[in-house]
Amino acid sequence: MKAPQITPATVGAPTQQPPRLLDALRAQIRYMHYSLRTEEAYVHWVRAFIRYHNLRHPSELSRPEIEGFLTWLAVEREVSPSTHSQALSALLFLYQKVLNLALPWMEDVGRPKYQRRLPVVLSHDEVARVLSNFEEGHRLFAELLYGTGMRLTEGLRLRTKDVDFERRAIVVRQGKGAKDRIVMLPAALEAPLRAQLARAHVLWAADRARGEPGVEVPHALGRKYPRAASSWAWFWVFPAAQSSLDPRGAGQRRHHVHEGAFQRAFKRALEVAGVDRLASPHTLRHSFATHLLQSGYDIRTVQELLGHADVSTTMIYTHVLRLGGGAVRSPLDNLAVSRSMSPLTPAGPPGAGADAFSGGAFPPGRPPRAREPEPCYLKPALPPSKRPPATAAAARTIFPATPSFTAAAISAS
Repeated sequence: MKAPQITPATVGAPTQQPPRLLDALRAQIRYMHYSLRTEEAYVHWVRAFIRYHNLRHPSELSRPEIEGFLTWLAVEREVSPSTHSQALSALLFLYQKVLNLALPWMEDVGRPKYQRRLPVVLSHDEVARVLSNFEEGHRLFAELLYGTGMRLTEGLRLRTKDVDFERRAIVVRQGKGAKDRIVMLPAALEAPLRAQLARAHVLWAADRARGEPGVEVPHALGRKYPRAASSWAWFWVFPAAQSSLDPRGAGQRRHHVHEGAFQRAFKRALEVAGVDRLASPHTLRHSFATHLLQSGYDIRTVQELLGHADVSTTMIYTHVLRLGGGAVRSPLDNLAVSRSMSPLTPAGPPGAGADAFSGGAFPPGRPPRAREPEPCYLKPALPPSKRPPATAAAARTIFPATPSFTAAAISAS
């Protein structure tokens, strides 16, 4: 048999077809160590971009098509500036990191202007009412979010090894920006957390008895430490009741409680408590920060507890403190107080002709005139028996005439 001829064209030829565009996008996102949320968002916007242009490949599209898609999002779909910016970031990542097209016009695509919004903050009474109306299976987790200021996903991904009862501390791993931090463990939650760990240990023991693979561990720790995924230290504090498929294709395993289940429970508790606010589970984090500042804690301490990289992000809660009745006093309230305490205000009978601003009566046909509040440094009015005389003759009997008084009278006349 004749051996196959080897040509330069066959040397180094790929043995399989190149990956599909969305698979290549996912691979590049994981190569950059982006989070699963970022991967899901970027895949969503790239798929929407391709469908908007009738399934044309992005390599065939350029600046007019990108700006047309973004204009459609802003004008027709009326998305928010943050959603608009996220879609633009996904397309720039696709062209620059996946397709390797460094085109000069990419830097000129306009980004929407960022608008900072004041967060929704619940009062102490509203927080207490919402927490008391949670179902028994979700109340502990809601109290943990409010008591520590953790984000929703940070609380769901809490491991048993990160709860330190001796130091009364909780270690938050892989928070926003892949950063770790330490928050306090509320003393009121120590006993409920121990009971929750006991219930989680029952599920862990059942998984070991069935020989299930264990939980998800970050990066390559599963290969470095083969028993880490099935150990009690890496088990979830709030595990799901049933096992499910891993979103990144790692097979069947037990995950933590799904975030959608707690979001629905929070919405029900909000309705039962009668709190008519556009609140979400993240509102508990906003309330935690605001209530700490109201209690007098330093803003740097609050910044570390929240895990903010810049103190300017934490400063948004000081804007909340400056609003409402807890900070600046309205001048209308000052006017009402001065009207009730001023002795110069005549107490006229109520009815027609009463001055709404001064509180007294004025003659018919005379326009109302606002009375200036009496300065705080004036002495109170004296009774009639102790008032000084009003006539000049009476004044001379009390204050005898002197050369200085006579000269002053002559110069005044």
